[in-house]
Amino acid sequence: MAKTISLVNQKGGVGKTTSSINLAAALGKEGKKTLLIDLDPQGNATTGLGYNNGDFKLDIYDVMVGNCTIKSAIKNTKFKNLSLIPSTINLAGVDVEFVKNMLEDNTFRQNEQLRKAISEIKENYDYIIIDCQPSLGITTMNALVASDSVIIPVQCEFFALEGITQLLNSIIMVQSNMNPDLRIEGVLLTMLDGRTNIGLEVIEEVRKYFKNKVFNTIIPRLVRLVEAPSHGKPISDYDPTSRATLAYQNLAKEVISRNGQ
Repeated sequence: MAKTISLVNQKGGVGKTTSSINLAAALGKEGKKTLLIDLDPQGNATTGLGYNNGDFKLDIYDVMVGNCTIKSAIKNTKFKNLSLIPSTINLAGVDVEFVKNMLEDNTFRQNEQLRKAISEIKENYDYIIIDCQPSLGITTMNALVASDSVIIPVQCEFFALEGITQLLNSIIMVQSNMNPDLRIEGVLLTMLDGRTNIGLEVIEEVRKYFKNKVFNTIIPRLVRLVEAPSHGKPISDYDPTSRATLAYQNLAKEVISRNGQ
């Protein structure tokens, strides 16, 4: 039975999609059958694995609005043990479609559509990683309801904790009303520039705030890590000897260890 983990932060530019791609790929290399769900209309996780819109007919939008089964939207990638459900700009219109469905069917639950879909395939994977868009809108709420836990990427820069309270309140709301088993898997420190003092100060601040919820692994700010998505590869395939490759492999091992596997 798959462990479903969403990477969530309503702030953009925190390394969320980069971490979704590379954590999923690293879990695959650790021998875990992994599915990455791109739940962002920008589709960056999709293009980051080398796909373009013309490479598929069905995406996560089709799954959520009921145009297809979730199995028919899954693509097997060329990377070890890694599959993908892609995303396109169509996903930006899912809330309009949901309003229409609610008007036509008073039993329709807009926040539970992804969970219903994922329940059909959980037995086929060890991990399902969901890359959320940088907002707390309807798709992110679907991710929180569908997930067993969340990873919160936090960049090692000034104002790192800005908006975190709002995110935590959303998690508490979902726990109270729709998904009582939702947990914080961990807080992931990203984009550390070891040449600056501010990065070390942020690490101290975040660890003081979240305590043992912070992963030991810290993702460095590296040019090769930024380049990898433009080549359609996770960092482990683009540059196997990179410090970022080692970091995400260590992160995958931490996630596996936290789940007693």
